[in-house]
Amino acid sequence: MKVLVPLNIPDAGIELMKKAGLEVTKWTEDLPMTNQQLNQATKQHDALLSTGNYSIDEAFIKDNRHLKIISQFAVGYDNIDLKTATELGIPVANAPNAMTDATADIAFALLLAVSRKMCYMHKKIDKGEWSHFRPQAHLGIELKNKTVGIFGLGRIGLEFAKRCKGAYGMKILYCNRTDNDKAEKELGATKVSFEDLLNYSDIISAHCALTEETTHKFDMSAFNSMKESAIFINTSRGPVHHEMDLINALKTKRIWGAGLDVTDPEPMKSNNPLLTMENVAVTPHIGSATVEARNRMSIYAASNIIALYKGEKIPYQVHTS
Repeated sequence: MKVLVPLNIPDAGIELMKKAGLEVTKWTEDLPMTNQQLNQATKQHDALLSTGNYSIDEAFIKDNRHLKIISQFAVGYDNIDLKTATELGIPVANAPNAMTDATADIAFALLLAVSRKMCYMHKKIDKGEWSHFRPQAHLGIELKNKTVGIFGLGRIGLEFAKRCKGAYGMKILYCNRTDNDKAEKELGATKVSFEDLLNYSDIISAHCALTEETTHKFDMSAFNSMKESAIFINTSRGPVHHEMDLINALKTKRIWGAGLDVTDPEPMKSNNPLLTMENVAVTPHIGSATVEARNRMSIYAASNIIALYKGEKIPYQVHTS
C-alpha cells in the first residue's frame, strides 16, 4: 500500500507507517505541491495523508476515486468534500485532540496580548517610538473576574475555559448545540443562547467547526450586539468571522479589541488594517505549532492509515463510508 504525504510533516507518523510495512512518499519541499502535482502524485498512491493546504474537492476526489482513505493532518477537515468521499466509499479521518492544549494556549495568549496591547506596543519599540512615561496612553484592561463566552465548547474550548477560570476567576458562558456537563460541573459554566452570549460576555472566543451555519456567524449584527468593551478571539477558522465587518466594528469602536490566529483569506495581506490597530493581535495560524502537537498530529493521521491497512477499525474516522 502506497501513501502520499504532500507536505513536509514531522517524521513521527511517517516512521510508524514505514514500520507497519507501508510505502510512503513524502513531499519535502518548503512550498506545497501545486494542484496539478498533487493530482498526478495521488494517482500513483493508495492513501492520502492530506493537509489543510489543499482543496480536496469534488473534482479531485472523483478523479482519485481509487483512494482507500484520506487522513487529515488536522482536526478540521472543511477542505475535504465529505459528501463526495462518502458517496464513493472513501473513508475520511482526522487527528482530533492532538493540538487541544496548543490551540487553547494560543487563544489565551491572544487574549492577554489584546488586553494589554502587546503587539502594538512592541511595534512602537521597533519604530523607535518608546520615549517618555505617559500615564494615560495606550492603557489596557484587566481580565480578573470578567465573563468569557465560548462559542463551541468542545475540547479546545474547554481547555481555554479552564485557563480563564484558573488564572482570572472568570465566569464561563457557552453556546453549543449540546450541553457540556463536564464544563458545567467542573467550571460552573452556563449554557446560553447565542444572543445572550453576545450580550453578556466581556470576551467571546470562537472554537467551533466551520460549517454553513457558522460561516460569518460573527458579522456586523453580532458585533453590534456585543459590549463596546468586549474582546473577540478566533482560533477556529477565519470565515467564522466576517473580516470586513470585524474591521468596521473595531474602527467604529463597536467592540474593544480582537485576537486572531485565523483570518479570511489566509495568508493575510500585509496591508490589512487589522495589523496596525492598537487593540488587535494577529498570529499566522500557529495554533498547533508546537513540537508536541505536530508530532501527535502526524502520529494520529498515520494511525488511521495503518489501521485501514491492517483491517482494523479506523480510530479517528469522521464519517461512515
